[in-house]
Amino acid sequence: MARQQLIRFDWAMKNILRDKANFGVLEGFLSELLGTDIKILEILESESNQRTEKDKHNRVDMMVEAHQGERIIVEVQCEKQVDYLSRILFGTSKVIAENLKKGSEYRHVKRVISVTIAYFDIGQGDDYVYRGSTRFEGIHTHHVLQLSAREKELYQQESVADIYPQYYIIRVNSFDQQTQDSLDEWVYFLKNEKLPKNYKAKGLQEAAEKLDVLKLSGQERRAYERYLESLMDRASFYQSTYGEGLAQGHKKGLQEGHKKGEKCKAFQIARTMRAAGMQDSVIIQMTGLTPKELKTLG
Repeated sequence: MARQQLIRFDWAMKNILRDKANFGVLEGFLSELLGTDIKILEILESESNQRTEKDKHNRVDMMVEAHQGERIIVEVQCEKQVDYLSRILFGTSKVIAENLKKGSEYRHVKRVISVTIAYFDIGQGDDYVYRGSTRFEGIHTHHVLQLSAREKELYQQESVADIYPQYYIIRVNSFDQQTQDSLDEWVYFLKNEKLPKNYKAKGLQEAAEKLDVLKLSGQERRAYERYLESLMDRASFYQSTYGEGLAQGHKKGLQEGHKKGEKCKAFQIARTMRAAGMQDSVIIQMTGLTPKELKTLG
């Protein structure tokens, strides 16, 4: 029997997972990724909540408020964006700035956790899940700055890194299909829209129930199929334009390189002829150099 086919996670985020009845799917994913039980209180407004067919964003995002008050941004990026690391930084900074009321003390800044599910090569590395945080290290002693007892009480956190944004990047295409733990089971699903054998990860049971393609209504099925077609069209357009541009650039580079090589060769011959005492008129005729170019030889 074929494995159950599930809806793509990005489409589910935009159309299904915002329903409170389906919070369990996203809660399970975040719990496995962050290594702690996450309970979603509500879905907050995000940058790309558009639901129309005219929406041309290649990124889907969702921001949730978890039970401990932190803001968690979950983004799915389908197409390559060279400056995406800066995009992540901008996103977290924007959330921090917009969620601190004027006149409030800085200690009330909400912690932000940024989760990126990337279907393109971002950065370089030999892993498929990366975690980043902020820490302060002594220049001379290399000692990591710690919170004082008073600061721990104030922030209700145990370390400096717990105050600052935390970043997670999942490079889906780098996953080798080998599931070693429960988080790998989620990455397997993100890459294949199917569930691994004997899955046990939190949230995947709910995913099997809520995200089954066969359970979509006729209208939802057509909308989903149009979404998949749009992804394929954009991927084809990117590949064709990028490939054509690369080929043209390569051809132009070869042509320019050939011209430069021929010119350098002509100058070398001209120097040899000059050294042999030959007249400039003869050198110009034999090498094809212009009188102006010949003067550059001194």
